[in-house]
Amino acid sequence: MKVYLNGKLVDKKDAKISVFDHGLLYGDGVFEGIRAYNCLVFKLREHIERLFNSAKSIMLNIPLSPKQMTEEVIKTLRANKLKDAYIRIVITRGEGDLGLDPRKCIGNASVIIITDEISLYPPQLYKQGLKIITVPTVRNLPEALNPQIKSLNYLNNILAKIEAINCGYQEAIMLDSLGYVAECTGDNIFVVRDGRLYTPPQCMGTLRGITRDTILEIAKRLKISTNEHVITRHEVYISDECFLTGTAAEIVPVIAVDGRIIGSGKPGRITKLLLKEFRKVTKRYGVRYKI
Repeated sequence: MKVYLNGKLVDKKDAKISVFDHGLLYGDGVFEGIRAYNCLVFKLREHIERLFNSAKSIMLNIPLSPKQMTEEVIKTLRANKLKDAYIRIVITRGEGDLGLDPRKCIGNASVIIITDEISLYPPQLYKQGLKIITVPTVRNLPEALNPQIKSLNYLNNILAKIEAINCGYQEAIMLDSLGYVAECTGDNIFVVRDGRLYTPPQCMGTLRGITRDTILEIAKRLKISTNEHVITRHEVYISDECFLTGTAAEIVPVIAVDGRIIGSGKPGRITKLLLKEFRKVTKRYGVRYKI
């Protein structure tokens, strides 16, 4: 495997950064996860735009332009001869000292691009559905760390994931500080009730996911009513369908939440329709490349 590291393609074993890098010491940096489908990087422009927005919010200067970043992503995919891939872009503040002061970080920010394969959930779960729970760990408050910033500090999500795993589950719902459903540890959440689609608004401790927005676009095209407003666990429990969305996960049906069976206990009609249409969209929108 070749990894892009600060302007060079290096072997995986040589892809190293300093132990004084602020990304390692403090989670001081941002990242993006992106997918490539049969030599098409799905919505690469949108992902890179979100990456630069995250960096701007934490006053982190990326030493590449969006166009250059696009070119380096494609270069890394070609170097690894990958048609289908998961792409991780990581930008760290760079090497500093043991203090918090980002002004002590010398030189440019570190830019890392990794291209590899990923399977977040077993294939059978897309047909059978996933069982999830609600965990005690509350999603970060927007006033503390805005969820629109995809920062390297994912401890909030990791703690929730640990709680899910300790209870024997793969995924969990995280609530916001007011007790409303925010999102899952790595995915956005949707419910269907009476043929209408509902998802929490991005202002409620929720990342504005690119797959999330794609599903809303598809639903509107299919004349499915879409609603972005606060959701309680009660509304999840009594929903007809529930599913999760994310770049790595795509669309995963949920058949039970906190022991409550959702709908018929099987992936619902609208969920399956949206997944089918989503897979069509991944073949059309993005940046194409050749190996």
